[in-house]
Amino acid sequence: MRKLLIIFLGVSLLAVAVVAAALWKHTQVLEQSLQLEGEQLLNVPAGSTPNALLAQLEQRGVMKGALWLRLGWRLQGQVQPLRTGEYELAPNMTVAQLLEKWRIGDVVQHRITLVEGWSFRQVRQALAQQEKLEQSIGELSNSELMRTLGLANVHPEGRFFPDTYQYVRGQSDLDILHQASERLQKVLAEEWAGRAEGLPYKSPDEALIMASIIEKETGVAHEREEIAGVFVRRLNIGMLLQTDPTVIYGMGERYSGKITRADLRRPTPYNTYVISGLPPTPIAMVGREAIHAALHPKPGKSLYFVARGDGSHVFSNTLREHNQAVREYQLKRRSDYRSSPAPVSKD
Repeated sequence: MRKLLIIFLGVSLLAVAVVAAALWKHTQVLEQSLQLEGEQLLNVPAGSTPNALLAQLEQRGVMKGALWLRLGWRLQGQVQPLRTGEYELAPNMTVAQLLEKWRIGDVVQHRITLVEGWSFRQVRQALAQQEKLEQSIGELSNSELMRTLGLANVHPEGRFFPDTYQYVRGQSDLDILHQASERLQKVLAEEWAGRAEGLPYKSPDEALIMASIIEKETGVAHEREEIAGVFVRRLNIGMLLQTDPTVIYGMGERYSGKITRADLRRPTPYNTYVISGLPPTPIAMVGREAIHAALHPKPGKSLYFVARGDGSHVFSNTLREHNQAVREYQLKRRSDYRSSPAPVSKD
């Protein structure tokens, strides 16, 4: 019995020594700094586990002791794949800090901004320029793309909300469009629920179409409701909307910067100098402010407006007043004439 007790104590002490040595070695490995000359991004594809990544980093000479780290990761119960994306590595970062980034999924966030007034063509171009986004829609037609989004037979124009969207490497352009589409539907539903009474719209879609016209007509915030009021009054009395942005949209690639009288007479589904009522679809992406304006038009009697040349407009109640404003601001255009407001300095 005495010999057995001695053997047991010896084995126990040896085991304690081995565990202590292993913990000491593991701690040493964790406290080492990454061997990097500068900041780097470590790309972690979908389904990646620490084993392969730790071996890769050791092969590159970035760290040592990958075996100890793999054992420690497993002992902690961390067996799920890492979050997909890019992890920022820095020369002063320890291995322990890197593993903590992996544990909490601290991936690098990228951004893309979709701008009010953009066409869907511009949205596709902006997505295609994002190098960190997986490109999955390039070969899809607009109708195929909308069907993929679950919006079959829906025209894509104006169906995405302009905002800044964050994403990580590994996400796709389709993911951004899903977010933007859902956000547009949410905002439109919220604004429609709080709409003013007596509006001439049969559905939220018609309000969205009106909002897109307002978005393209003015960049001056306080004018949106007033322009909405003009168009709503025209709809109510059966007057043509006669708004240039719809003509331009209907011209498509034929538009070269100017609208002629022939363009105003040429029938297209969007030429509101020819068709009555609203065009068939929105003509641009719209923000919440334009949607709100379409659903809360400013009361009044004005039926006309003309650009002053500084981005703002003159509103008139009668055709006579309007013609006078046209003579003053359009026929005698100022040298610095602009149809949109001057950009605000960021300095």
